[in-house]
Amino acid sequence: MSCLVLFTGGTRSGKSAMAQRWTERRGAERVFLATCSVDDAEMAARVALHQKARGDGWKLIEETTDPLAALQRIEIPGRQPVLLLDCVSTWVANLMGAGLDCDAIAERTVAFAHGVRALDADAALVTAETGLGIVPVSTVGRRFRDVLGTVNQKLASVCDHVVFACCGLPLALKGTLPEGI
Repeated sequence: MSCLVLFTGGTRSGKSAMAQRWTERRGAERVFLATCSVDDAEMAARVALHQKARGDGWKLIEETTDPLAALQRIEIPGRQPVLLLDCVSTWVANLMGAGLDCDAIAERTVAFAHGVRALDADAALVTAETGLGIVPVSTVGRRFRDVLGTVNQKLASVCDHVVFACCGLPLALKGTLPEGI
């Protein structure tokens, strides 16, 4: 039976590192599902840091709008791999940029979780918690915060564990703290 863990927290809270540790301890076959596109030097530097932290032993899939379809296209011999999707927040921004509304975005992200379950794969999903900060000054910023909040709630409802990261420390919001984080 698969295990889905949602890691959430603010910027530089430690959520990605926790998700990576959990994924690495779950299995030798690991897939990193990257949802960002590298459009500038600052993003390239961020991606390079993540790649360096991961090291070898990962299969990389880059997909900005449909990671489930990309995942279903790959074949990895042996046991079903452990997945790390980083990050839901960027994926949501990409889907908003593609013109999808809140309901369609939430439907697509929950379909991803169900699709991972259908593959009988374990997965770590990383997402940002945007509702703890100030109210964004722009309409698009407020819409993003609201859509991501809705998506995070829906994903939390279908995941086995939800871990909140703050200052590099994990707090179990749903289930127990998964081993290995």
